[in-house]
Amino acid sequence: MFLRGIVRIRYSMDIHPAAEIEGGIFIDHGMGVVIGETASIGSGTLIYHGVTLGSAIVMKGKRHPTVGRNVFIGANSTILGPIKICDGAKIGANAVVLKDVPCACTVAGNPAKIVKIGNFKKEGDAV
Repeated sequence: MFLRGIVRIRYSMDIHPAAEIEGGIFIDHGMGVVIGETASIGSGTLIYHGVTLGSAIVMKGKRHPTVGRNVFIGANSTILGPIKICDGAKIGANAVVLKDVPCACTVAGNPAKIVKIGNFKKEGDAV
């Protein structure tokens, strides 16, 4: 706990020690990044500053997001609840994600909506 406190102050990040984080993720300009206790993040994921992987409600068990591999999470995005962000997804800057994101999709907005599926643009289903 002491080391966690030092890291929080020095790097302005709050990453819970129980979070499951695979090797090979990259946190670019980590100022303000918050990763909750039951969050899990796959390898190859890129996280920009101000990202929150948090809980939507207080409850026991899995309450934070599961992020797949090779996911891009834009600056100041908020991903809340026990949702799944599938492999290859892209989360736009300042997005608020409250529902699952399919593989290889791009979401943006508040609340986040699918704006692109693979290489095809799509006008909106709420995500």
